[in-house]
Amino acid sequence: MKDNYCAIHQVTKLIGGKWKIAILYQLNESPCRFGELKKTLSTITQQMLTKQLRELEKDGLISRRVYAVIPPKVEYSLTQFGLSLKPVISSLCKWVTVNKNHIE
Repeated sequence: MKDNYCAIHQVTKLIGGKWKIAILYQLNESPCRFGELKKTLSTITQQMLTKQLRELEKDGLISRRVYAVIPPKVEYSLTQFGLSLKPVISSLCKWVTVNKNHIE
């Protein structure tokens, strides 16, 4: 039982919080620029989005690609490790759909 708790604790450190799953869901569709993510997640502050993206990058779930153009272009995408969450995110979406009435 303790091992399961430790595993769950590790997962919540990686993808827990209000925004990380939403960010991963958006990047699951295709790579996005910062502005696109900000627009899609309209209620997130710029500061919080930056913080969450940095944490996801530090944890190896997303990568940040900087293009050498003017104005600067930065694109975020899922890493192989991040892509391994695709079935988990899909399952969560299905669960929400099935339990929508109960959740609301």
